[in-house]
Amino acid sequence: MKLGVLTVLFGNRPLEETLEYVKAQGLDAVEIGCGGYPGKAHCDPDRLLQDEGALRAFRAAVDSRGLAISALSVHGNPLHPQAAERERYRREFRQAVTLASRLGVERVNTFSGCPGDHPGARWPNWVTCAWPPDYQEVLRYQWEEEAIPYWREEMAFCRQQGVRMIGLEMHPGFLVYNPETALRLREAVGPELGVNFDPSHLWWQGVEPVHAIRALGEAIFHVHAKDTALDPINFPVNGGLDTTPYGREAQRSWIFRSVGYGHDLSVWRDLVSALRLVGYDWVLSIEHEDSLMSGQEGFEKAVATLKEAVIREAPGAMWWA
Repeated sequence: MKLGVLTVLFGNRPLEETLEYVKAQGLDAVEIGCGGYPGKAHCDPDRLLQDEGALRAFRAAVDSRGLAISALSVHGNPLHPQAAERERYRREFRQAVTLASRLGVERVNTFSGCPGDHPGARWPNWVTCAWPPDYQEVLRYQWEEEAIPYWREEMAFCRQQGVRMIGLEMHPGFLVYNPETALRLREAVGPELGVNFDPSHLWWQGVEPVHAIRALGEAIFHVHAKDTALDPINFPVNGGLDTTPYGREAQRSWIFRSVGYGHDLSVWRDLVSALRLVGYDWVLSIEHEDSLMSGQEGFEKAVATLKEAVIREAPGAMWWA
């Protein structure tokens, strides 16, 4: 298993400086944002897809440092009810897939998207409960008329491009937010659709990541290493469905933390072992969204914790084999 980082964290540094720093920290891989919410700080698909020399230079900058590109990330809402937003995210997703094909990158990470509650809606509508019965009709519309048709078409495009690992991050606010919804969409559109497994979004929903890993199995294409701390006072009072702005940490039920600051080393070791058990042997990509410490400190502390947790090598032959 390898260690990497989503380089959005270092968006204020040039690509080559970022790669040097990542390599010096002993990491193996980089996950690079190329549109959507992650932005394009280190990767401009418009330029790279039109300029073969720039494309070769980009690939060489990574390869020459012995690093791998674990995935291209283009998280957005391709089901957004507003046409301009929807089309922007859809265009950027296809650009990312095309660029991954040109670069020989196997994985593209994104979100499933969330539509409105009817064709004329203006804003996304994330349904969080089964009753009143109106919500069942909203869900029927969102899945059957929006999500499944869109993703079936996109999977056909991805197959044409030779990119067969699209990792949806299970994130509340989007249709795919837990293992059940991820597997439902995968069954409907094909095995090229899997997950970018981020435990931080599961803990505050009350999902146990190790159990989720066992449920998802081979559908796990990529993994984010990010932690969540549940506030011992606010969480038992208000639960995990929290709309308090992120900047009001003391009032929130939970906050994102650097790896090891929400759950201890033993939890992360169990998580890594569960990933190994289902056959995952790719990258743990650090994502920093900890508002209580700087990006560099949070990143370096996450690296130190994960180096203790990660299983670098598969076992050799055992005496009973």
